[in-house]
Amino acid sequence: MIRSLLVPAKRPSAVTLRDNREIAQMREAGRIVARVHQAMREYVRSGVTTAELDAVAVDIIRSHDATPTFLGYHGFPASICTSLNDEIVHGIPCPQQVLTEGDIISIDVGVTYQGWVGDSGWTYAVGEISDDARCLLETAEGALWAGIDVMHAGNRLGDYSAVVQSYVEERGFEVIREYTGHGVGREMHEPPEVLNYGDPGTGIRFRPGLTLALEPMVTTGHWLTKADDDGWTVRTSDGALSAHFEHSIVVTSGAPQILTLL
Repeated sequence: MIRSLLVPAKRPSAVTLRDNREIAQMREAGRIVARVHQAMREYVRSGVTTAELDAVAVDIIRSHDATPTFLGYHGFPASICTSLNDEIVHGIPCPQQVLTEGDIISIDVGVTYQGWVGDSGWTYAVGEISDDARCLLETAEGALWAGIDVMHAGNRLGDYSAVVQSYVEERGFEVIREYTGHGVGREMHEPPEVLNYGDPGTGIRFRPGLTLALEPMVTTGHWLTKADDDGWTVRTSDGALSAHFEHSIVVTSGAPQILTLL
């Protein structure tokens, strides 16, 4: 079985609700994550290696007295995940992996700050990309925002799952089913598991203080996946392009709040 940053072997069983003080601390971790993504928008270009992106991320994270959550997590060997083209998640930055015009790259960033985790992923275009790739990115990002709009107290987890699945499939794409979103807080992976497909009206009911990492993973092909020999990199089984967008959010008594923004 592949080791997974998204679905670890063990996780606590109970859903934890956070108070205002804890949410404020999570927001600080999330802001550092957002600063890393702000830098990625500048550095993602043709000719840059994924190892260079990892180094930039580490510098930013360390400069804020934080630590890269992914580094060493279940043995993961890098500080961010860089997943290129048909790679879905968990790609390992490498000095030999050079970005080229037309690529798309998903960069997943986890930061631990004063004991709290921020987690966000984004897929970037390298220069000019194909119309199909552009539509994929727009759909995957749109699915994230559509899902966030559902995160109101009283709604259910299945409402989120169904909205994401419908948004993606109505546009001719598929959601990856073997990897999911998750709760986030003191640990990077906490309950509940957050599927990107499912039936409305099912699952736990959202309550204020629930903190989740929402992350639709979308492909132009079939949702089946395969793992590389490195034991980490997950890609589409048919070689189709994949995109991944993620924010950490908190359910409130009003509108949901995004924790991984500046």
